[in-house]
Formats: sequence, C-alpha cells, structure tokens
Amino acid sequence: MKIKKIIISMFFIIINNLSYSNLNIENLLQNTKIYSALVADSYQILYPKEIFESKETISNTEEKAIKKENNFSDEIKSFKIEDNKSQSYQKNPRVKVKGIYVTAKTLALEKRLDELLKLSKENGINAFVIDVKGDFGEITFPVSKEVEKYSKYANKKVDIKNIKAIMKKLKDNNIYTIARIVSFKDPTYAKENPDKIITYKSNGKPFLNKDGLTWVSPYDENLWEYNVFIAKEAAKVGFNEIQFDYVRFPASNGGKLDAILDYKNPNKKTKVETIQAYLAYAKKELEGYDVYLGADVYGQIAAVEDDMGLGQNWEAISAEVDYISPMIYPSHYSKGVYGLSIPDAKPYETVYYATKDSIDRNSNMKKHAIIRPWIQAFTAKWIKGHIKYGPKEVKEQIKAMNDLGIDEYILWNPANRYEKYF
Repeated sequence: MKIKKIIISMFFIIINNLSYSNLNIENLLQNTKIYSALVADSYQILYPKEIFESKETISNTEEKAIKKENNFSDEIKSFKIEDNKSQSYQKNPRVKVKGIYVTAKTLALEKRLDELLKLSKENGINAFVIDVKGDFGEITFPVSKEVEKYSKYANKKVDIKNIKAIMKKLKDNNIYTIARIVSFKDPTYAKENPDKIITYKSNGKPFLNKDGLTWVSPYDENLWEYNVFIAKEAAKVGFNEIQFDYVRFPASNGGKLDAILDYKNPNKKTKVETIQAYLAYAKKELEGYDVYLGADVYGQIAAVEDDMGLGQNWEAISAEVDYISPMIYPSHYSKGVYGLSIPDAKPYETVYYATKDSIDRNSNMKKHAIIRPWIQAFTAKWIKGHIKYGPKEVKEQIKAMNDLGIDEYILWNPANRYEKYF
C-alpha cells in the first residue's frame, strides 16, 4: 500500500508540472496504464438509518489504509504545510474561517439570530454558511425577475424577506458570510425540466437517490447558468463567498449503476471532466464580483484513487476553487477505516487522518485550494457504538486539524443547535 501511495504521489507531481490550468485530470489518468493498475474497482455506497438532513453518508468497502491507533507526536513534529498565497480582495479580505452552518429559516428568526450572534462572539465563531439555494431547490431571499428564465417557482416563497437588513446585522457583528448553493440536487428545477433529470434507460423513469429525490444531470449547462446566476445575486447583496454543495453526481454504487442510467450526456464527457468544467465556468463568470469560491466534497475522496462514481476528483476540484471543504465527520467513516473499530468514537484520530489525506492530495499540486473541513457537531445515533458529541469532541476535532496546520473549519448541525457544543 505504501509503495502504491508513493507511485501515485510521484505520478501526480509529474503531471502537475504540465500546465495544470488546462489539464483535465481524468482524461489523462484514464489513458495511462499506471492509473488503471492502481484504481480501486468497487465502492459500495452505505447510508445510515437516519440521513442527517442534507448531508448524506458514503463509505467504501475497499477501505484505505489500515492505520493503527498510535502516538501522533512524531508525525506532528515532522509535518509542515505551506500557506496558499492566493488572491485576496481589498474590499473583501480573506478570513480564517471558524464557522457554523445556519439555515435560512433560522436566520429569519430575529431572536434566534441574536442568540447565535451572542454564541459566536463568546466562542470565536466568525462565519456563517447560509442556505441561499437549498436542498429542495428553493431560493431563500428575493432575487431579480430574471430567475424566471430558469425557474418559475423557486423564488415564490422566500424565508428571508429583508436580506439587506440581515446582511447589515451580520456585517455589524463581523460575521463573514458564505452563500451555500446546492448545485445538482434540485427537485424544483427537476419538476420544471423533466427532460434534464437522470432516468433509467430501460423505462425512462426518474432515478431516485436514497433521499427519494430526483437529481438533475450535471451535464445540464442551463443549470450551471442558473446556479451561477444565484451566486451573482448573493454576491450583489454582500456575501463574501460562494460555496457550492452537492457539486457532484448522485451516489450510484461507485458507478456500478452507470450502465443502466441515462445521464443525458450527448457529448460523452466524463463525470470528473464535467464537475471540473462547471467549477471553472463559475470561477470565470464570477470574476469582477470579488467573492471567493468554495466547494464541498466527500472526505473519502481524498483517500481513494478514483472519483467513487461521483465526479469528485480532489485535484480537479482543488484546482478550480479558493476553498475546498471535505466533510470529515467521524460518523461518516465505516468500521475499520484508519484501523479504528468505530471512527465515530475516535474524533481526534479520524479527523487527523482524514485531514492528512486532504493535505497529501493538495501536495500533488503547485496551485491548490485552501482546506477548510466540515466537522461534526451532532450525535450519530444511528451508529452502533457511537458516542455522544459535545464540547470535548468538537475540541478534539479542531485540535486534530490544528496539529496538521489547518486552522479553518465549519461546524455542521442541521438543526443549528450549537449551544451544547461549546
């Protein structure tokens, strides 16, 4: 396994000495004997009994790296990471984010918003990730009528009626604002554009993922335009950063379902190529808006040699955005990963190894995104042997990242109840 990792790292270093900005990594890799010899061929998609709202769980049966529990001090002393010297905007300077996820419904409640601002001030939280285009395709504040070019219904019922007042309040409290835009899981758009959804080849029926929702094909460039239009609207009202979530294809049992699914892909583009092109398009379109660009990815993507059938290749995504946010919740790693019998019960160890995987992948590249992980602020009751999460477990996750030089993070709690985690 160690030899395999060395070969992979050397290979990525070589290809990144080519002009990476114009490189489509999957096309290159899939045409090499090295890649086909190294790539894992089977990843099983596993879900917990309870899906934690919009954050799905995915695990691979061919688990990476049997790393045993041990004393981390030697590794920490020898490990160094260089800062990314990316562009910073004069009127929107970069911030070392210590953030929390906040729904639009929570933000619209004045009392609850005041409570979260107080909690943030007392605990060093300086950023909110806010739903702007949510998990059901809903747009959460009024945008221009141009939206009807893409969807006639997404902006009909908004949670935040006065976005300017709320943005002013956030800015007055020194909160860095990140607009979360769900990209390709969009039931509202899917209902209005049934010809754009992923279907079964045999009968044309919609493909439903584990959450029971239809997915729009990421090959639909009209949806690219729509998502970027929303991103521009967010930038106009003062958001500091755009974060694309669900920037991937739906889970398809590691790609095993691809043979029976119609992705509406007339140009025969690969999944990785398409996700990278979408982010490159967004980056180009947002030039001049002085906002940063981020993308959420599965934490396991950093630990495997392929895209797990999702279209998420670490290097391809890290090359296009300012911030890459792996979801490294310990509860989302299956039994035995990193040599841990129950990763959820070992928050420090799990986050340490997952973070190190992310750093290792960035080290393949000359220019890459800053790593800003999502970490766990919830108790995963569906897992046998789980532990209750509270301030201690959150601190352990943060320490694991800090020990490797990562000093940014976002806490995920779908109910936005963060009081018991500080």
